[in-house]
Amino acid sequence: MIQCRDCEYYEQDQNGRRSFRCDPFSNIKEPECLMKWQLLRLDLLLQQHQSTISWQQKMSPIQDKIYKYIKRELDDIDEADRWKFDDFDDNTD
Repeated sequence: MIQCRDCEYYEQDQNGRRSFRCDPFSNIKEPECLMKWQLLRLDLLLQQHQSTISWQQKMSPIQDKIYKYIKRELDDIDEADRWKFDDFDDNTD
């Protein structure tokens, strides 16, 4: 099994950032390369999911305030319209 650093599709810049130019549909050299490529994609997916979770945690207090405000507004609307339904309920008895 060849190592990625020995492959012609692997590059590393001066900052240490790695780039893989391999494409699993056209230029994979070994079956192990496909497994490595899948691990890289899963790692990227995990990083994106964790960033989404951290963003949602930051937004959670604001969302709670918005939900409370909307609930209070809906309760005020229901309270203001209660007189319409109270008269109707009294007449049916």
